[in-house]
Amino acid sequence: MINIALPKGRLGEKVYAMFEAAGYECPSIKENNRKLIFENEEKGLRYFWVKPSDVSIYVERGAADIGVAGKDILLEYEPDIYEMLDLNIGKCRMAVAAKKEFRDNGERTLKVATKFVNIARQYYAGIGRDIDIIKLNGSIEIAPILGLSDVIVDIVETGTTLKENDLEVKETVVPISARLIVNKTAFKFKTAQIEQILRELKEQVKTDD
Repeated sequence: MINIALPKGRLGEKVYAMFEAAGYECPSIKENNRKLIFENEEKGLRYFWVKPSDVSIYVERGAADIGVAGKDILLEYEPDIYEMLDLNIGKCRMAVAAKKEFRDNGERTLKVATKFVNIARQYYAGIGRDIDIIKLNGSIEIAPILGLSDVIVDIVETGTTLKENDLEVKETVVPISARLIVNKTAFKFKTAQIEQILRELKEQVKTDD
């Protein structure tokens, strides 16, 4: 069996559609129930739904051979896996945002609110900026409004939430999209099967050109 961890939600449904189109269907996954694990014995596949931020943990620790995780998760947690393919879906960006009138004068420590502590730290280290990181888990947008932080580092998809809170993107940190990841040991022992899946999926990836 090849074990495949899919992120719950809209992204996971798009990802499963790609697997299905590539010939790796599992009809029971479309049944309206609360099951989390689905098998197609004939094809030797087992799919399961997990929280998007947990996919890389399942893959790293070998509970899944293959998974799909956002580049944000891979940059933040740096799991010990192989990143094999950019699926070119779930596209957004990691960005620095602040109040429209905010200007960074560089003379004092910049207060940065984020749940992506590693990404923020590496980004500002790369430009030599001294920062004070405030780790938050939700509603990051209100941090600059209430004066808790100067800026936020967060995922921006459409920018609507920022606009509604009178914030704007100041800089893009990194583009984000969904990536196919593989467990290192599984790749060693199931090389042929995994490479076949990769080849078929590559055919499904829609490029921008």
